[in-house]
Amino acid sequence: MANVLFDALFAPLAGQEGDCLILSDGTRIGGDAFLRMVARQAHALRAAGLVPGDRIAVQVGKSPEALAAYGAALALGAVFLPLNTAYTSDEIDYFLGNATPRIFLCDGAKVDAVRPAALRHGARIVTLNADGSGELRDLAAGQPDTIAPVPRGPEDLAALLYTSGTTGRSKGAMLSHRNLLSNAQVLADLWRFTDRDVLIHALPIFHSHGLFVASNVALLSGAQMIVLPGYDQDAILRVLPRATAMMGVPTFYTRLLGDPRLTRDLVAGMRVFISGSAPLLAETHIEWERRTGHRILERYGMTETNMNTSNPYDGERRAGTVGFPLPGVELRILSDGQEVGPGEVGGIEVRGPNVFQGYWQMPEKTAEELRPDGWFITGDLGMRDAEGYVHIVGRAKDLIISGGFNVYPKEVEMVLDEVPGVLESAVIGLPHPDFGEAVFAVLVPRPGVSLDPQAVLAAIAPRLARFKQPKGAVVLDELPRNTMGKVQKALLRATYSGRFS
Repeated sequence: MANVLFDALFAPLAGQEGDCLILSDGTRIGGDAFLRMVARQAHALRAAGLVPGDRIAVQVGKSPEALAAYGAALALGAVFLPLNTAYTSDEIDYFLGNATPRIFLCDGAKVDAVRPAALRHGARIVTLNADGSGELRDLAAGQPDTIAPVPRGPEDLAALLYTSGTTGRSKGAMLSHRNLLSNAQVLADLWRFTDRDVLIHALPIFHSHGLFVASNVALLSGAQMIVLPGYDQDAILRVLPRATAMMGVPTFYTRLLGDPRLTRDLVAGMRVFISGSAPLLAETHIEWERRTGHRILERYGMTETNMNTSNPYDGERRAGTVGFPLPGVELRILSDGQEVGPGEVGGIEVRGPNVFQGYWQMPEKTAEELRPDGWFITGDLGMRDAEGYVHIVGRAKDLIISGGFNVYPKEVEMVLDEVPGVLESAVIGLPHPDFGEAVFAVLVPRPGVSLDPQAVLAAIAPRLARFKQPKGAVVLDELPRNTMGKVQKALLRATYSGRFS
């Protein structure tokens, strides 16, 4: 029996001397060398106690070793659980308690902060630093550089990705080998990736965009990856002439447009620019084409499904839309249980081999959002135009997407409401020229209390990842409510919509 995902992504690297990874300092790692790194790590993690079916939680900086840890987990038949490097120790405590990983791979600088949670939940800490040093490298030294992967079938669990819930409780989306491989295969074909491509990879690898879209597509097609630790404008502009493709969030493109060094000549060798994880403003789309001659290819996906739709590679890439359903993916738009016609808005549902298996240890939540016949209720509102292009018009669950990262208001509100002097709060997303949306807090003080909004934001900073922290706040005597007592967030968004413009 094969190991579905490992055999497709990593096994073909055997014997390949050509570059697989190109680092920001110019270091080049061949395909075969990278596969040997994966094998040594797999043996080290096995020696550390990782067995098939175990979860391995990973909160480390982006590096070749971090990418290799993904391959090593797959080779061992383990379940890879990437965690945002911005998560605080309080947040990590929840993930370790909910997923109960056998091993927690983390940066050595964070060991003291996360050790209590790891001990409480029975996870063994193994360190891996951003420069590749740490206990994992030491354990891998001298290990065999080949490995026979543990058999894993299409429905076996490959990864667990957490996405915040509107109740404030994060949900672990269970993704199978089939979910991840089928999506990578479709995207590599649709976007015309081959072993002649050189992909600028500046995305984080704790997120489905950077790990399961960018990395998986590049590995599957044999493309080279220029691996940047994060968004570095100077570095991106420096490597653009050597690349053929880039995947990014809208923030990448808005920032590059603000740099006079971005010219048509600079990107003459580029084949495709892809954007996702947050809505791309039509103005950005239009200005990018004017400046570079390239039309950005926008697509739509989510943690539970990876990618669902894409603008066409050949044909019109329409600004303000996310294109058409991917081959093999069904998409419908419902209102009151009935499919709506062109131009009508409804709730988006999708079905296909990309759709996850459900939420980890949450059967009730799974039943609410994943229908017995395989349709997943995305919670997004959308419409199709007369030509069939899908438009995302809103998010039924008040999701905020800031800089490509999901922020659920309820989670932030729960932390705000615990600050002394705060009676209640409402968290909304407001248009932001750089991040797409910015998190914004509306605070109501307890009677007799005078609140300083900046002091409140400072008080919650240690408890929330930076991308979840409000970029501004105001104090009101009371929140606007409808006759049913529900906070009128639409009114708040309208009132403060120009705050960051």
